[in-house]
Amino acid sequence: METYLRVTFSSEGASPSSVADKLHELGFRPTQGNYDFRYDWNRPIRLPDAMILADEVTRTLRGHHVLFELETV
Repeated sequence: METYLRVTFSSEGASPSSVADKLHELGFRPTQGNYDFRYDWNRPIRLPDAMILADEVTRTLRGHHVLFELETV
């Protein structure tokens, strides 16, 4: 399974490269297409796993003035 992440930046917030570095620390990798980053689980997951990752992304990006959207498939 994979989780895809789309980020919307603000000119009043952190730089895209700074946000990318933070997401990289969580295991996200840049991708092209409809989403900006991808997290590869390398295994089937359940909803609680996806929620834990969403909470980690929220904590990591707090204060960076960005919006994000996650989709796990």
